[in-house]
Amino acid sequence: MLKMGFRWFGKDDDPISLSKIRQIPGTTQVVGALFDIPVGEVWPKERIAQLKQEVEASGLKLEVIESVNIHDDIKIGKPSRDRYIANYQQTIRNLSEYGIKVICYNFMPVFDWIRTNLAYKLEDGSNVMSFEHKKVEGDPEQIIKSVQDESNGYSLPGWEPERLAEVKHLFSEYADVDADKLRENLKYFLDAIIPVCEECDIKMAMHPDDPPRPLFGLPRIYKNREDMQAIVSMHDSPYNALTICTGSLGENPENDVPALIREFVKKNRAPFIHARNIKFAGEPGDFHESAHLSSMGSIDMFEVMKALHDTNFDGYIRPDHGRNIWGETGRPGYGLYDRALGIAYLNGLWEALDKK
Repeated sequence: MLKMGFRWFGKDDDPISLSKIRQIPGTTQVVGALFDIPVGEVWPKERIAQLKQEVEASGLKLEVIESVNIHDDIKIGKPSRDRYIANYQQTIRNLSEYGIKVICYNFMPVFDWIRTNLAYKLEDGSNVMSFEHKKVEGDPEQIIKSVQDESNGYSLPGWEPERLAEVKHLFSEYADVDADKLRENLKYFLDAIIPVCEECDIKMAMHPDDPPRPLFGLPRIYKNREDMQAIVSMHDSPYNALTICTGSLGENPENDVPALIREFVKKNRAPFIHARNIKFAGEPGDFHESAHLSSMGSIDMFEVMKALHDTNFDGYIRPDHGRNIWGETGRPGYGLYDRALGIAYLNGLWEALDKK
């Protein structure tokens, strides 16, 4: 049986309380993190314990962390990477003491994800995040300003102010890092941490690039099946695994998302699923996010859930970015209402598949 979760940003930076998440039928997990720990530093045991205790006191479980971010020195391949890798190894050990089973992470240079509009208005009056490829052909600082202006005052994952303040410097640091070099640096990282993961029984689940294409001249190495196979081949262990995000992979219409689920769940390399729908609009490569229903987007969510059901998926899943509906003005993509509706829909599909 799959384990349904809900991403939560903590009591100090999320308008959605754990008590509200607890009331979403079928939701048993919180997908959390310690967002104020500087990237590259060790996560202290006492802070992990505090987070776990807080989640469990609400009647939920904390078994997935999203994310323990990767320091840029590791991605770039600097000599200093070994210190940050050692810190990452210790964080894995610390998390294992508190029952964490999966760490979702990404290996994207500079930007974790890119959208060109955080409040694109749909016909029903709701708003979503959208992407137009023409708007990412210029100065990346214009995109940064747009995201910060439309974030409703929240720090968005991957777009933390202290990181973006150094974006010009980051671009210069990545100047000599092409796709092959980035893959080489990923393998170096995996070879160092996967043995620790095996000892601690924690799976690393790499998140796809979003969108799955090179942007601003930066390399992207998790875009399609070929990339997925290359990643799992870097270190032959089920602890070297993948997050399958239906939206990120689905943003390329050539990716058969249900087929990718079937292949990599069967290989025991996909312990974590992000379920969201997107709608292609405008020119090729353009899209906006949508409600989870298949009929509202370009991804067949029934086939997604059927692929999980057919492969006896018993891992973790959460609804991903939803609409802002019913006047909610929280963190873009991470409101309560539409993600709760998404969970109800996904659970309904699963029950129907179980009873078919």
